[in-house]
Amino acid sequence: QVQLVESGGGLVQPGGSLRLSCAASLSNFRITAMGWYRQEPGKQRDLVAAITPGGITNYAGSVKGRFTISRDNAKNTVYLQMNGLKPEDTAAYYCNSAGRSFSWGQGTQVTVSS
Repeated sequence: QVQLVESGGGLVQPGGSLRLSCAASLSNFRITAMGWYRQEPGKQRDLVAAITPGGITNYAGSVKGRFTISRDNAKNTVYLQMNGLKPEDTAAYYCNSAGRSFSWGQGTQVTVSS
């Protein structure tokens, strides 16, 4: 059973920054494409950023240029650096494989508000 543990969320003012972390208990983490997703209440869970095992990244248009996904294979951890946060970035953030292969973790709440 793969466990995904997200952390790093919080309340931040517009224009601020946060860095999310996701620790994965996954033996083949280094060969797994990973992604960060977000979900607002009553809406579907959408992919916002993904990273291949080789470090190639892809972003949703709404976060491109503001968010950066990265990974540390030695720590089985994927990160999401979020800069220039906007109120519309408010959501619960989750990590998973790029193919949503694993059970979801508890997520971490990001609230952008003045």
